Amino acid sequence: MQCNVGKTEQVIRITIGSAVVLAGLYYKSWWGLIGIAPIVTGTTRYCPLNAVLGISNCKADSKS
Repeated sequence: MQCNVGKTEQVIRITIGSAVVLAGLYYKSWWGLIGIAPIVTGTTRYCPLNAVLGISNCKADSKS
């Protein structure tokens, strides 16, 4: 799997995913499980939907 999620997008995905999971716990709703998807894609820095659409926000590592 090649990185296709940038650092900023990673932080946003993990933050939103955590908020959804916490809201699900607070309201005792199974809908909170939807928050797991952005957390996983944020931590692995790979999103299958981005790969299908050809989107990559990941900067190439520059070696000096």
